[in-house]
Amino acid sequence: MQKEIAKTYNPKQVENKWYDFWLEQKYFHADAKSTKTPYTIVIPPPNVTARLHMGHAFNNTIQDILIRFHKKRGFETLWLPGTDHAGIATQAVVERELAKENKTRHDLGRKKFVEKVWEWKQEHGSTIIHQLKMMGCSCDWDRERFTLDEGLSEAVQAVFIRLYKKGMIYKGLRIVNWDPASGTALADDEVEHQDVQGNLYHIRYRFADSDEFLVVATTRPETLLGDTGVAVAPDDKSKQHLIGKKVIIPFVNREVEIFADAHVDKEFGSGFVKATPAHDPNDFEMGQRHHLDNVIMLDKNGCILPVCQVFRDEEYRDELPIPEFLAGKDRFEARKLIIKALDEMGQLEKIEKHNHAVGHSYRSKVPVEPYLSEQWFVKMKPFAEAALSAVKDGRIAFHPEGRFEKTYEHWMTNIRDWCISRQLWWGHRIPAWYNEAGEIKVSASDPSTPQEKWTQDPDVLDTWFSSQLWPFSTLGWPNQTEDLAKFYPTDTLVTGPDIIFFWVARMVMAGLEFQNKVPFKHVVFNGIVRDDHGRKMSKSLGNGIDPLDMIEKYSADAVRFTLIMLSSEGQDINVNDKSFEVGRNFSNKIWNAFRFLSMNLEESPDAEIDKYNAHFELEDRWILSRYHQTIMDVTENINKFRINDALQAIYHFFWHNYCDWYLEMIKQRLYKPQQEVERQTALALAVHIMKGSMELLHPFIPFISEEIWQELKTENEQSIVISEWPESDASHINKKAEDEMELIMEAIGGIRNLRVEMDVPPAKKAGLVVHADDSVFEMVKKNEGHFSALARVDGISRFTENFDKSDAGTIVVQNIEFFIPMADLIDKEKEKLRLAKEVQRLEGLKKAVNGKLNNKNFVEKAPEKVVQAEKDKLRNIQENLKKVRENYEKFNA
Repeated sequence: MQKEIAKTYNPKQVENKWYDFWLEQKYFHADAKSTKTPYTIVIPPPNVTARLHMGHAFNNTIQDILIRFHKKRGFETLWLPGTDHAGIATQAVVERELAKENKTRHDLGRKKFVEKVWEWKQEHGSTIIHQLKMMGCSCDWDRERFTLDEGLSEAVQAVFIRLYKKGMIYKGLRIVNWDPASGTALADDEVEHQDVQGNLYHIRYRFADSDEFLVVATTRPETLLGDTGVAVAPDDKSKQHLIGKKVIIPFVNREVEIFADAHVDKEFGSGFVKATPAHDPNDFEMGQRHHLDNVIMLDKNGCILPVCQVFRDEEYRDELPIPEFLAGKDRFEARKLIIKALDEMGQLEKIEKHNHAVGHSYRSKVPVEPYLSEQWFVKMKPFAEAALSAVKDGRIAFHPEGRFEKTYEHWMTNIRDWCISRQLWWGHRIPAWYNEAGEIKVSASDPSTPQEKWTQDPDVLDTWFSSQLWPFSTLGWPNQTEDLAKFYPTDTLVTGPDIIFFWVARMVMAGLEFQNKVPFKHVVFNGIVRDDHGRKMSKSLGNGIDPLDMIEKYSADAVRFTLIMLSSEGQDINVNDKSFEVGRNFSNKIWNAFRFLSMNLEESPDAEIDKYNAHFELEDRWILSRYHQTIMDVTENINKFRINDALQAIYHFFWHNYCDWYLEMIKQRLYKPQQEVERQTALALAVHIMKGSMELLHPFIPFISEEIWQELKTENEQSIVISEWPESDASHINKKAEDEMELIMEAIGGIRNLRVEMDVPPAKKAGLVVHADDSVFEMVKKNEGHFSALARVDGISRFTENFDKSDAGTIVVQNIEFFIPMADLIDKEKEKLRLAKEVQRLEGLKKAVNGKLNNKNFVEKAPEKVVQAEKDKLRNIQENLKKVRENYEKFNA
């Protein structure tokens, strides 16, 4: 081999080179005609307005690991990418651009505005796709989809029409969450509730037939303009005599009746509740029960109307005037004016401070307004039961197990009809049409004839309406395509728990309804990436870390490695800029190990290691055993979605077992072999393990693993992307070799530490006396070369009774005593202090293990082998402690 290998790893020369190569070779492209078992992931489509943030980087790294792993395992993998049209967000971006020109969308008109948004999408919409490529994402880019592309639009229309015909979609006058800033309705799950320090206003309503009054308490006094009743609790005996009486609403002088309803809590406020059916969901329900009028007193911008609009039985019936000083005022300004006027009129009883939860728009962040509006809805309860059963009976498994099933069940059992219409121009326009008589036709195309004109509904569908179809619409549905037959249902969804109802639950319901199959078998919930103080990253806090900056500074591999290394299953992770040094350092460690090997390779590496079996030394049998155990651990953990545990396994093996110990141990055989076969054996096995380690690391750090693998591949191999995943061979798992090497490593480590603590100069060698039975002594003696090279030991001898322990440093490993005669080197007081500290350390370990074993919960619930391992650990600690104490006592004799 003997080619020049750069001293330091340069990812900038590697990452683009290999990604372009993978694309040219079409390694990411899935073949629907393949006979291989499919493995499918559909990407959670990022908003077309988005730029890559750390959450995307983390989520997509997990997906890429799963895809690369399964590709190497022989599956026909499809990772289907795409973006979401993101109705409100995208429209808002373009409207902001227009505002710079002092224009609104209305100046352009609907058609030209939508064209303008498409232009923006073509210019800016692929930004995040390019950024995902920089992360190394192995998506099938030939299949990239967009939620507003022609095929997905066809699917959306088909679903709407089918559900409408089944009576599952209806149009009705209902209370919705209205976002005055965005000018559109929001679904319940698009509302974020925030605790707010507000006020509870106690207002006097005068009786129509006397000068007496009752007091109602409200947090939104401006809505009294829409009051159509006052409710009391049916079990409030003190107020039963008032039922049927009438009170007068201030300012509008409207008489309304007192009625009883079970919704009222007689303990809250005065026990009288003003009913505003057009502006409160609970009041709306009461209004339905008691046939109250619905009086709308706000416009869609959150301002007071000049005249109230009265609806009865879902039909427009009347208009009522509003006082001139309130007309057109913003809702919060009107609140102040009303309170001031009530006070002046003597009708403000008192104001109390009041903490309460206020719904805010997830998009504009302003308080939403409960608002009576004619909207389109989907009946959800009929779908929810089947979707809940799919999780309960195990057809869909959540990971980590046991954390999110209750959240999902809560949503499914408390589900309400879904408001799917949005008052926007950008999105899937509702395929409903109206004639002059007000009749409705639902149709994918314009039903107009020369005799009759039909006009399409101006609203668009909620973005999530198209996103819920993503697992099958992206594969060609409603057409029965090869892709749909091969790759649906998908296998794994990786997403955040914050959209468990927004998206996950709706996909389950849609998959069962339109495919009669669950859309995926596993849902992996990843945590949130936070700053190093545990705060969510946001523009307002200025604490965001741009993944592209970290890629530029450290490499894509380093970003991927760090995010997985710092995570644990489903937990949030905290990072700062320097966190990514961990990933860069590991890349450097890998590169240095590869460079060391390459400097010792004079020709292409020997791929056959079996022919060297007869020449294996203990360290060879040990590293091969550890390697095959690591294959088993990595494979099992990825299959169980314990991605961090999988990375920890290969990281620990490569850094600590392979680099820190094995490569150090074989240097003598590489540099000063007694026979050439010793050198060939060590080199062949070292290269075999290096190449295999790259295979195991490839899903996590694809670029450096490919770069090194290409230097170690055989003539017929093409790329690590499509090479076979290593298989664990149980015949190579060698417990005896692992136990013996563990003893040697602990002993060498102990000797090194003792030399440092005793300030023994590195150049000075010292003998080693071993107090052990014949087999252990022979094993240690046979590996004398390692003690000499790695612990500066000059000769190993057997302990005898006349050996003077007082002139020796002592370490105890696995109940074996190692003495280092140090008469000329040792400071006895220092050694005594060191042994005292060791006694203290072992006492601490003993206490900790005893604590576990005395914990009834642990002993009863932990697996038997885990409990036994703790018992074995305790026994070993006790034996070591006994011998360390004995050696400590010799200084006091």
